[in-house]
Amino acid sequence: MALTNNYLKRDKVFQSRELFNKNLLRSIAEKSEIVKEGGGKKAIEKLHNFKKLHCRERIDLLIDKHTKFFEIAKFAAYGMYEEYGGAPSSGTVFGIGKIHGRNCVIVANDATVKAGAWFPMTCKKNLRAQEIAIENRLPIIYLVDSAGVFLPLQDEIFPDKEHFGRIFRNNAVMSSMGIPQIAAIMGPCVAGGAYLPIMSDETIIVEGNGSIFLAGPHLVKAAIGEVIGSEALGGGEVTTTVSGITDEMVPDDKTAIEKIRSLVSKFGNNEKAGFDRIKSVSPQYEQKEIYGIIPEDPSKPYNTYDLISRIIDAGEFDEYKPGYGQTIITGYARIDGWAVGIVANQREIVKKKTAKSGAEMQFGGVIYSDSADKATRFILNCNQRKIPLVFLQDVTGFMVGSQSEHGGIIKDGAKMVNAVANSTVPKITIITGNSYGAGNYAMCGKAYDPRFIFAYPNAKIAVMGGAQASNVLLDIKIGQMKKLGKEIHEDDKKKFLEEISGRYEEQTNVLYAASRLWIDGIIDPAKTRETISYCIELADNNPNIPKFNTGVIQT
Repeated sequence: MALTNNYLKRDKVFQSRELFNKNLLRSIAEKSEIVKEGGGKKAIEKLHNFKKLHCRERIDLLIDKHTKFFEIAKFAAYGMYEEYGGAPSSGTVFGIGKIHGRNCVIVANDATVKAGAWFPMTCKKNLRAQEIAIENRLPIIYLVDSAGVFLPLQDEIFPDKEHFGRIFRNNAVMSSMGIPQIAAIMGPCVAGGAYLPIMSDETIIVEGNGSIFLAGPHLVKAAIGEVIGSEALGGGEVTTTVSGITDEMVPDDKTAIEKIRSLVSKFGNNEKAGFDRIKSVSPQYEQKEIYGIIPEDPSKPYNTYDLISRIIDAGEFDEYKPGYGQTIITGYARIDGWAVGIVANQREIVKKKTAKSGAEMQFGGVIYSDSADKATRFILNCNQRKIPLVFLQDVTGFMVGSQSEHGGIIKDGAKMVNAVANSTVPKITIITGNSYGAGNYAMCGKAYDPRFIFAYPNAKIAVMGGAQASNVLLDIKIGQMKKLGKEIHEDDKKKFLEEISGRYEEQTNVLYAASRLWIDGIIDPAKTRETISYCIELADNNPNIPKFNTGVIQT
């Protein structure tokens, strides 16, 4: 069935929203260009003087010409570690690119950022890269150029389960799964980090620049008094002819990249998951019109059908239970030819038919018992039929109040959370606006293992909305001050509220989320369709879809 009546008038409201969202996107793009420079142009020039390429130059040479690098977590560590001079993109670049037509995960240390040292977010980002490789059965390429752990923050990098050691554990696990791993040592590779390339299937080292050892010259001298240079300790000649820990020495970065491309070209093809795809058909309306749909104020309503009709093929949407649980829209569609199941928050106020009063108003963006019940059943259906799920998340939370509590909102919410948690088909989440409270969980937030999760520039992620949270925090602060016997004036209240609101606003900003890897990246709303399509293409590489089982579920 085709979606109808989703034509948008280019009125003042549309134009205001369009201008707002385009300006947000422009601001993100400007920040992105700064991040891409890493440690700056002078630092890149210094690399060139040593006949080394910058990590982004290496990636450009590695991937097929005229193809795009699908970068993930570009804003990792954005605004963090300022006391140490910052760490643009956490000192490492990762994403997915095609090498001889094969999708490969690529991870490259940025030697212009603290000599490629590992910050806590660097570790988290590398683990995410490996997670994507594992979940989607993608080969992974490591371009190593790192001075090792950033020692002032070693306690946040080294000992815990999701810290540095987990990377080498993942190396071993991926090897056992048959996922190809290739490493090129293009600079220093020190201490525990030395295990990463050596636990890969093949390791290439660049003559003169590449070196690998558990303990560098300075530590060797301090520990046992031996005086030795980097090249003699673990340079290319030594590691390829004496210790044999690397497989081949090459004269420069370009040759190393050519070697990697040659190796990848000979990989065999794997079985696919077999998600259904037919010839792509353009959406009913222009994707760029999404700019005019999403409001400046996240509390303002909009019709989510308008958004859906600009993403799906030809506006064809087989809606599931359209008259029931209307604050969540569910239905089957195609995106760039791929069959998908869509779960989306309706942001308009809707009318619910009731036996007693005839009709009841329900707030858009809120999950009620009936919408949670519907979404749960729909998720079960998609798992039964091996259809990937797309979550369009703009949720303010579950409905509160005595009527909802007595009606069993917790029970119905738990059903939906259970279904999302146990869903085994690929889940792709796009945060198009708000992502508040338990609604984040039910609509497949980061904790629920989406294969990929992205957000629009306007997105806000928090336990609750800014106004509610700020007033709650203000009440707590006032209560604390009263206990201390301090008098509170209205001017003080106003000042406190401004401080609290400002801090909370910063923490809910999409860049704050991106810097901490709560999302994989910030996307252009006009590229939603392409992003979802590519994510499903990547997910299709893993044929192993476990049997779906919800266990004990509330009824």
